[in-house]
Parts: sequence; structure tokens; C-alpha cells
Amino acid sequence: MKVLEIFFVALVAFLHIYFMILEMFYWNKPKGMKAFGLSKDFADASKVLAANQGLYNGFLAAGLIWSIVNKNFTQPIALFFLTCVIIAGVYGAFTTKKIKLFYIQSIPAIIALILTILNN
Repeated sequence: MKVLEIFFVALVAFLHIYFMILEMFYWNKPKGMKAFGLSKDFADASKVLAANQGLYNGFLAAGLIWSIVNKNFTQPIALFFLTCVIIAGVYGAFTTKKIKLFYIQSIPAIIALILTILNN
């Protein structure tokens, strides 16, 4: 993997680790409620669902990290997990009506996907 490609794949992975932490541990805390624009009542009621969602973000991050350290199937692994991230970002932005979600989640993954395709 080339340096710029690795940088963007790692960036997407670290973003998803951050999302995982926010969703699993800070969802109903001031930092999490501010990040997601939640009321205290809603955050408390949806805490278990958010933790589950955070776990999935952790799996995406793990797959992207795996794609960086794997020596045999780097490109297919990266392409799969980046595609998952892009789809999740598009779906999330569409269903929540928050375009910001697309820019934060999908744009870095799209850049990483393009670099992965071009570098191999």
C-alpha cells in the first residue's frame, strides 16, 4: 500500500474507532449528546441501540486495520470495508436527513477507496 492510501485507510479506521467510543461509552453523556444532537431522554432510551451501532463501527475499523497489516489480500479487504463505510454513510445521511454525516463518514472513505483502486 502506498503512503497516501495507508493514511486515508487509517484515517477512516480511526474515525470509526472514535464513533465506536462515542456510541458505546458517551452516547448519553454530554459529549455524546452534543456530538449527535440528542436530548437526555432520547439518549437514555436509545443507549443500548447506540452501543450496538458502536460495536459495528468497531468491526469496520478492525477490518480496515486488518487491510493495512495484511500482506496477501490488502486490496480486496480494504475495498470491502471501505465500501461498507461508504454505504453506511450514504444510508445514514439519507435516513437522518443530515448531510454532515455523509461528509464526515463517506468522503474520507471515498478518497481512500479511489486511492486503493489507483494504487493497485
